[in-house]
Amino acid sequence: MSDLTSAFSTALRARRLVAIVRGSDAEASFRTVMALVESGVPLVEVSLSGVDALGVLRRARAELGDEAWLGAGTVLTADDARRAAEAGANLVVTPGLGAGVDEAVRRELPVAAGVLTPTDVIAAGTSGATALKIFPASAMGGPAYLKALRAPFPDVPFVPVGGVDAVAAAEYLALGAVAVGVGSPLVGDAADGGDLAALRKRAAEFVAVAGVRR
Repeated sequence: MSDLTSAFSTALRARRLVAIVRGSDAEASFRTVMALVESGVPLVEVSLSGVDALGVLRRARAELGDEAWLGAGTVLTADDARRAAEAGANLVVTPGLGAGVDEAVRRELPVAAGVLTPTDVIAAGTSGATALKIFPASAMGGPAYLKALRAPFPDVPFVPVGGVDAVAAAEYLALGAVAVGVGSPLVGDAADGGDLAALRKRAAEFVAVAGVRR
């Protein structure tokens, strides 16, 4: 395990909350990233499916400095992982296993790799992933599905993602998730040009639920 991967593993367990930004407006997405960090959400993922996501990553990295946890999400291919790293991402998040995970591991970047089934979890055991993102968690039954998965895999660092509102976040964390990944229930329309004040209010709620330790 690289020093960066070890540091991410520690940060994920301490902070317990990853914000997912996927916007239709690059400027609004950048402002959303900054507002989240300023609101005490220390782990932020910028989805590559958003508009000019690489540009958003570059701007955010330049503004936040080298130490901030700034991830690239929806990484599918080796080229996605390479471009994300070049844009300043020090964390890679994927919706599933594959070349994006392999390239990120090769670059010694922390990876939250997407899984859904027990077969996926077993396969991920040899992938070098730092954490396993259960996605889409809500479609599989939400917290009850995490509880079922943890029975055969009690020591796996699961991060449920997909439809995670504040109530579900609290349930997932109580059931042993190391963290939760939260998109629209936290970000809302901020990354499309929406209200940043409302975003900060939601961020405070999720930070309280996660029990983020600064």
